[in-house]
Amino acid sequence: MVWLRFMVLLVWGLMSLVPSAMAQGPDVLLVANADVETHRLTRDTTRAIFAMRQRTWPDGQAARVFVLPNSHPVHARFVKERLSVYPHQLQLAWDRVVFSGTGQAPNRVRTQVEMLEQIASTSGALGYVEREYLDDRVQVISME
Repeated sequence: MVWLRFMVLLVWGLMSLVPSAMAQGPDVLLVANADVETHRLTRDTTRAIFAMRQRTWPDGQAARVFVLPNSHPVHARFVKERLSVYPHQLQLAWDRVVFSGTGQAPNRVRTQVEMLEQIASTSGALGYVEREYLDDRVQVISME
């Protein structure tokens, strides 16, 4: 009887994890144009590139950053999970470089389909999409 109670509690506990994992949705992947020679970035370098503080890939190639609107749920997940900042913090960084005249904001796209098309057709491009949008026109950049 104790064993049965333990099994019921174990199954109930595992089932309670499923909705929270499903609520997060599919993985959001860092993707780049096929011509990018860098295949791995640290979180700090990725954050610097997306904050528009670093304008080149580690090998010196110009980086062209693409992002979804701040209100897009995939943008929020990417920024929070991969960059460990909030969307409004990233927006503040973009506003600083634009208003100080030291740089530009990233290129905005409306959808993940548009994101994928822009990254695939722009040399040095970097952005993010959910795994289901991934195709062989772009490459996944792993994060350390």
